[in-house]
Amino acid sequence: MSPIFEFFFGQYSEYQTIDIILEIVAVFFGFLSVFFSKQNNILVFPTGIISTVIFVYLLLKWELLGDMMINAYYFVMSVYGWYIWTKKIDDEHVTPISRTTFNEKKISIAIFLATLLFVYLVYQSFDKWTSWVAYVDTITTAIFFVGMWLMARRKLENWIFWIIGDIISVPLYFYKGFTFTSLQYLGFTFIAIFGYLAWKKNISNNLRTV
Repeated sequence: MSPIFEFFFGQYSEYQTIDIILEIVAVFFGFLSVFFSKQNNILVFPTGIISTVIFVYLLLKWELLGDMMINAYYFVMSVYGWYIWTKKIDDEHVTPISRTTFNEKKISIAIFLATLLFVYLVYQSFDKWTSWVAYVDTITTAIFFVGMWLMARRKLENWIFWIIGDIISVPLYFYKGFTFTSLQYLGFTFIAIFGYLAWKKNISNNLRTV
């Protein structure tokens, strides 16, 4: 085994084969979900649900509570988002892409702070404040919770939260020993940037046609 391969994938020697396969499958569907989100395609939700269900199982097994809660929340918000994206605002149009309102910004702040408190209490209960990783997990969980809520409501600013959270998650997951998931978040970062630009263009085009 080459030193480079050992550096990136050596940790998988201790994992069960089925868990490695499941992580790869979850990463694949995660990529599909983010791609469909960039395309403003409703398939973002069924593909996302498959990915999150697998990750909830794996992360619970690996006792990564913060990451597991993120994915469990993704699952719930995917169901909610599926409903919002297909909800018609009139006889012909479904919920459009739009910018975050002042009230939604206040709700986003509330979600962020509530998530910090919730994760703190969970980690305190399970005595998980054992390293700096727990503190970073708390922040990324709050970032992703807001991002997922905004995406479910088809708000442009959701991509900003995804970009920030993804950038943090690339080295974080690699440090935790999940190279495939780390690479997933690296890919997510670039897709999120293009997603923001595509959704912003969509808003501009709609304004010109009004």
